[in-house]
Amino acid sequence: MTSDDGYLLDNRRTPAGHRLTALGELFDASTFRHLDALGVGPGWRCWEVGAGGRSVPVGLAERVGPDGSVIATDVDTSWLGTSDGVLEVRRHDVGSDAPPATDLDLVHARLVLTHVPARDRALAAMVASLRPGGWLVVEDADPGLQPLLCPEDRGPAEQLANRLRRGFRALMADRDADLALGRTLPRRLREHGLVDVVADAFFPIAGPACTALEIATVEQIRPRLVESGVASPDDVDRHLENLRAGRLPDLATSPMVTARGRRVA
Repeated sequence: MTSDDGYLLDNRRTPAGHRLTALGELFDASTFRHLDALGVGPGWRCWEVGAGGRSVPVGLAERVGPDGSVIATDVDTSWLGTSDGVLEVRRHDVGSDAPPATDLDLVHARLVLTHVPARDRALAAMVASLRPGGWLVVEDADPGLQPLLCPEDRGPAEQLANRLRRGFRALMADRDADLALGRTLPRRLREHGLVDVVADAFFPIAGPACTALEIATVEQIRPRLVESGVASPDDVDRHLENLRAGRLPDLATSPMVTARGRRVA
């Protein structure tokens, strides 16, 4: 989505590329730990929903090889590039469009459903695209399980960071983002008829990618933070300076809940 469509994190803005890179550095290893455990490999037919950037689609394409296929979709394909070999890029809205393919071995979505108001419709579309025995893997954040950017809220820099994070999440909630979605994923997958449902959660604490993600996010939403009264321009400048100067080394992400289920064979 774009900000005009209600999505706060507009992929058309330059910081979006930095944000997608940081998300990949933080979560791709965990994502592929789950996907590799399912045996994703040569010949698999996959759909990457709301891909954002190329890191997960390319990783899938490498695994499925020339006999497989990967469809990477998003409402904004700015950072997806072009179709290449087994990787096909398509513009697609999972909340309203029909699935781009059927009889798939794998459907994967990361940080997508939070931003899709028609969540059950989107899930139904993902399930309908699977072959019998095919796998759906859905990953989404759950800020309510760990709401702080700085878990050790001990001084002015950390307190400012946490205040801006609370403001950011309020802006997300105002745009119908579900900030407690992660914990509901196992139930939702079962309600859509999937079996063998399991889930876990992962969140990094500290590291350059955590800092890079926060800088890119704040730069991207800065106008909204100021316009809404969440923060003054000086607040935002001070927070960014704290980040760039290394005064906030121990930043945390929200827990990323990964749930998987299999369509009944």
